[in-house]
Amino acid sequence: MWPPSFTPFKHRSPSQKSAKGAAEFLRSHDRLAALLPSVTRMAALQKDCAAALPAMFAQCAILQFEAGQLVLGIPNTALAARLKQQLPKLQGQLLHRGWQVNAIRLKVQVAQPLDKSRVSVKKPLSEKALSAFDSLHHGLEDTPRNQTLKDALERLLRHQRNVKEG
Repeated sequence: MWPPSFTPFKHRSPSQKSAKGAAEFLRSHDRLAALLPSVTRMAALQKDCAAALPAMFAQCAILQFEAGQLVLGIPNTALAARLKQQLPKLQGQLLHRGWQVNAIRLKVQVAQPLDKSRVSVKKPLSEKALSAFDSLHHGLEDTPRNQTLKDALERLLRHQRNVKEG
């Protein structure tokens, strides 16, 4: 039985082209089309979990939900420890929303470090951009309210000059 919050896939506005494109792709292939109900169901469950624990669940993901057993992917052990304390609340909220969750397991999945060869190098700002920031810096009134912005602009300009020299 689908939970009350579940809604089948509907065509959305152009701002959601990627979701629409993915759904069309899944529908266009017979074997992949069979996955669409599961994907939609998992997305609805992810949304309901995020609604129950918005601050904590932003970094988490639903890995599996079968036979009442929910498996959540957690990025680190610290978050897993905090989330573990909130599992009764999460389970209660999901039951209230119509999901038959009998148990929740946490699985820590540490992200792989970025390959340094793939890290992009930041380009220095153009002379026109530096000139605009410099004009803004000198055009601001010397008031306590503007001081933080003026300091930040000064650091930015100094850093960009060092980048161009070095």
